[in-house]
Amino acid sequence: MASLSRALRVAATCPRRGRTRGLGLRALTGQAGPTAEKSVPYRRTLKEPQGPSTVARGPSQPLPSTAHVVVIGGGSLGCQTLYHLAKLGVSGAVLLERERLTSGTTWHTAGLLWQLRPSDVEVELLAHTRRVVSHDLEEETGLHTGWIQNGGLFIASNRQRLDEYKRLMSLGKAYGVESHVLSPAETKALYPLMNVDDLYGTLYVPHDGTMDPAGTCTALTRAAAARGAQVIENCPVTGIRVRTDDFGVRRVAAVETEHGSIQTPCVVNCAGVWASAVGRMAGVKVPLVAMHHAYVVTERIEGIQNMPNVRDHDASVYLRLQGDALSVGGYETNPIFWEEVSDKFAFGLFDLDWDVFTQHIEGAINRVPVLEKTGVKSTVCGPESFTPDHKPLMGEAPELRGFFLGCGFNSAGMMLGGGCGQELAHWIVHGRPEKDMYSYDIRRFHHLLTDHRRWIRERSHESYAKNYSVVFPHDEPLAGRNMRTDPLHEIKKECLACRGAAAVFNMSYFGKFYLVGLDARKAADWLFSADVSRPPGSTVYTCMLNHRGGTESDLTVSRLAPGPQASALAPAFEGDGYYLAVGGAVAQHNWSHISTVLQDQKFRCQLIDSSEDLGLISIQGPASRAILQEVLDADLSNEAFPFSTHKLVRASGHLVRAMRLSFVGELGWELHVPKPACVPVYRAVMAAGTKHGLVNAGYRAIDSLSIEKGYRHWHADLRPDDSPLEAGLAFTCKLKSAVPFLGREALEKQRSEGLRRRLVCFTVDEKVPMFGLEAIWRNGQVVGHVRRADFGFAVDKTLAYGYIRDPSGQSVSLDFVKSGDYALERMGVTYPARAHLKSPFDPDNKRVKGIY
Repeated sequence: MASLSRALRVAATCPRRGRTRGLGLRALTGQAGPTAEKSVPYRRTLKEPQGPSTVARGPSQPLPSTAHVVVIGGGSLGCQTLYHLAKLGVSGAVLLERERLTSGTTWHTAGLLWQLRPSDVEVELLAHTRRVVSHDLEEETGLHTGWIQNGGLFIASNRQRLDEYKRLMSLGKAYGVESHVLSPAETKALYPLMNVDDLYGTLYVPHDGTMDPAGTCTALTRAAAARGAQVIENCPVTGIRVRTDDFGVRRVAAVETEHGSIQTPCVVNCAGVWASAVGRMAGVKVPLVAMHHAYVVTERIEGIQNMPNVRDHDASVYLRLQGDALSVGGYETNPIFWEEVSDKFAFGLFDLDWDVFTQHIEGAINRVPVLEKTGVKSTVCGPESFTPDHKPLMGEAPELRGFFLGCGFNSAGMMLGGGCGQELAHWIVHGRPEKDMYSYDIRRFHHLLTDHRRWIRERSHESYAKNYSVVFPHDEPLAGRNMRTDPLHEIKKECLACRGAAAVFNMSYFGKFYLVGLDARKAADWLFSADVSRPPGSTVYTCMLNHRGGTESDLTVSRLAPGPQASALAPAFEGDGYYLAVGGAVAQHNWSHISTVLQDQKFRCQLIDSSEDLGLISIQGPASRAILQEVLDADLSNEAFPFSTHKLVRASGHLVRAMRLSFVGELGWELHVPKPACVPVYRAVMAAGTKHGLVNAGYRAIDSLSIEKGYRHWHADLRPDDSPLEAGLAFTCKLKSAVPFLGREALEKQRSEGLRRRLVCFTVDEKVPMFGLEAIWRNGQVVGHVRRADFGFAVDKTLAYGYIRDPSGQSVSLDFVKSGDYALERMGVTYPARAHLKSPFDPDNKRVKGIY
């Protein structure tokens, strides 16, 4: 068989068509469908021999007439979800697979498991997968899953990459993941066949390993069946039946197949690259695309046995130990899309396009020079699903109650499958996952983008190409920009601002909802943790919780007076009304959470989305009152316009809703402006601010100013697995009243038992950049990790927030927080830190009151 070096030479010198004929490998000739099958290097497989016995089979067992849950798709995620549903006691769960288990993408996966990722939640998910595959399944079933613990090695050929690995090592300490930064010489001793001449260092994780997809899925389904679940193969799904309830809510009713239907209130779409087609059956938009993903398997390599798996991110290549050979793959900048996804595809592969794949060979040969003279035993090129932000799609679809997603895993379905299968099962059974899964929640995408084909394609292409890129803090994607723009997009150029005279922030991206109707007050009492039933004109900062007491959102709620005239600033309504302002990035999540609660509780009220109809201009700083007094026709004194109140006023002749609020810790107002008036109002504000030193400011300024003041950022300091008591937001909870609200029982239990962790503010005197994920040391022990960090310009220090635990397992008292000797570990180096129970900047809140 031809060697990798010859593949490189031939691909570089021959015309595009027919380049690989000398290798005995057919070139891809543009066909959309799969080609003849090739062997995939696993010791066992669920694939059956081709022949008459495998043609035109019916379902592997009779279909039940009803099921509590129907999982569609028998790959890694489908099998993991079924297994975890069964473990939670769901006896009537059914998995439907159109062909045989693993026949789609799972059967040809590389099966790698790396324990460290630049996300604390993903580290937890990976740990669960490893535990299930390496221990739990074998103990439950007696079957070996094919788990091999040969370790993992991350390669750094530049300083930035090594710094990233040091960050991962620090995070790993908070989770007990053993890892070591090795010098080039130490790397050579560990992996003698490796070229280390161009290395800065490596990160070695000895407990990483590989999984066998067939062995894992066999054990999962065996364990699930033992708990009453059913696995039905050779049963394609042809439709999803939907019903509309008495409140106009669409709900799953049944799954239809070629061999009958199953009545069920819950469907889980684990169909991988076919997930979009399954979604269309139910009227659900699934934003993913299918691409070719390839690797080659080498002939035997002397001395490679027992070596760790390798990820050379800078060369965009991975090397997976395959017995006495290597699997070599990577992520190209020019991936091939599978334009027409075939529903007949099963255990198939595409021919490898060497024009695309060749870019990985040079990097592989450079890293392990023996590959230059090693033959290619087989090529593997199959379909994988990729998403616009390189994160999976999970959770209940906002368009259809009872329709859950578990798809779009970006080549990481085996690796994340155990953790995500567990969380998805909890989502289905208990109404939400145990961990913070917002990054994976389908509701993170705005509804205007989930079926925007061009945006999905461009963003998914970029996320694939950048899969191995250095994860820089504040990195923003380049593809798909300007698909949604705010009213000031063409006029406002933002720059950093400081705590000077005043700054103007364009916050038009915020979500803006109206909650109105006869039961709006009942709904508000139940939805919001704070008491928002105050007189019209009041504005309250509050949280929304889940039943476990975790924080689904923080937002402001303004009480409205009823009126007969509808406008962008207030709808006409009877009963009670509230205006909700929520962070723009999480607007869809908030909308879906509120809608779900309203539906479940059967409240008679409306939720109206006016996000696209209103802009939001925030003016903050000591001079904000003087500036706005020239623009607004209202008295802005403390007596006439107190903090946390709002009024309808005119701004340069345009009617706006002015709110006296601040998210940066200054005297200031927000102007909620009808879209047509945004530009003239903004110009009037800027003109009035010229003599006061008013400057434009951006979102990064908000990050710095807000952390300096101690204001929480949802999904950073505050997540669905964090309670407001743990986060220092007890003041947002009406626990002193008798009013019931969602999550109250969980908070009362937590308060009575004591807090097991607390969010603590730290300052570091040394001017060293921190961004989050740094390990927190207390008295020589790791007690947590940083969630969010930034530099505070007014205090002239680095600030960081993170949750800490008592290693003894006891509750975390205030005395425990105050008595510790702290340090924060950044890239393997610890820096002395000071813990604060209050924000170090303006702890008495004088500035928001206008006291300077």
